[in-house]
Amino acid sequence: MLKMKSACERCAAALPADQPGARICSFECTFCEPCAGGELAGACPNCGGVLLPRPTRAAALLDRFPPQG
Repeated sequence: MLKMKSACERCAAALPADQPGARICSFECTFCEPCAGGELAGACPNCGGVLLPRPTRAAALLDRFPPQG
């Protein structure tokens, strides 16, 4: 299960688990769309991996499976 980090690692923008807008690499480094598509140019600055859209978590499941970061 994804950790679903709650903020961009670069600019600290809020990234709610039940909303689109987060980009992640295979190590779950997490960035907002403006950072990922801007200066980062779709590449994770930590590992060099590709940043892809993070799936959303159904709002009804957030209490049972809360974000971990």
